[in-house]
Amino acid sequence: MLIRLGHSITYGLPQPTPMVLTLNIHESRRTDIVVASEFRTTPEVPLRQYRDSFGNVCVRLLAPAGTLTVNADAVVRDSGLPDPVAWDAAEVPVDQLPDEAMLFLLGSRYCETDRLSQMAWDTFGTTPTGWARVQAICDYVHQRIQFGYPHADATRTAAQALQEGRGVCRDFAHSAVALCRCMNVPARYCTGYLGDIGIPPVDAPMDFSAWFEAYLGGRWYTFDARHNTPRIGRVLIARGRDASDVAISNTFGPNELLRFEVWTDETDDPTLSPRIAAPTASAPVALAG
Repeated sequence: MLIRLGHSITYGLPQPTPMVLTLNIHESRRTDIVVASEFRTTPEVPLRQYRDSFGNVCVRLLAPAGTLTVNADAVVRDSGLPDPVAWDAAEVPVDQLPDEAMLFLLGSRYCETDRLSQMAWDTFGTTPTGWARVQAICDYVHQRIQFGYPHADATRTAAQALQEGRGVCRDFAHSAVALCRCMNVPARYCTGYLGDIGIPPVDAPMDFSAWFEAYLGGRWYTFDARHNTPRIGRVLIARGRDASDVAISNTFGPNELLRFEVWTDETDDPTLSPRIAAPTASAPVALAG
């Protein structure tokens, strides 16, 4: 399967402003890129890449006063298979976890394990361990939180989302991540592309998506508490402890998001032929070719 994906984002800036953009397709999917346009800005400014502490590729730039548009477009090859399911994947005892997984057992900015630990053990302490326990957490979060774009709140934490019973995809991911960590299952937050592939058409503007990965049976597996079903065509952008680690843009000065466009669609064209205009929306972002 081929997937055409990309973005076009415009910021308004009253003064020259340093920015860090986490917009690149994740290194784990780079070999799947069939063709990609060069990441570009309008107006053109010098760009410098670096890898953050989680291995995500970030771009540094100094945006001029006025407007800045960042664009990327790519065709990516995908297996066309849904997220793998492994009901026999066992929980790894904490003392046997690899060192790099330990960070993802700890609380973080949006995943306050200290506030949720007792509730988590009261709720999931008697569930079977391993895959079944993580799935039980996904079921709980999926049933507990009502999805809606008007519910977006950039400061809402996992505990708040569960208490309020509403949110967007990041709130589902934060809540499930926090509950997994409370139950001694390493979990990390993911952001990327997830189009309406293999499901009935969705009457909503395309946006970026959040999901999470849990460490079971010696490897990381994808889970999605919002959709709560295996999906086709995920393309990862970045991983971290929570959304604060994988923000699409960090802007060190006043700014306004003026325009946001994102697309991710199945295609049979392995070229970057002229694209029909994608739907628009006003929400934070992510990618690069």
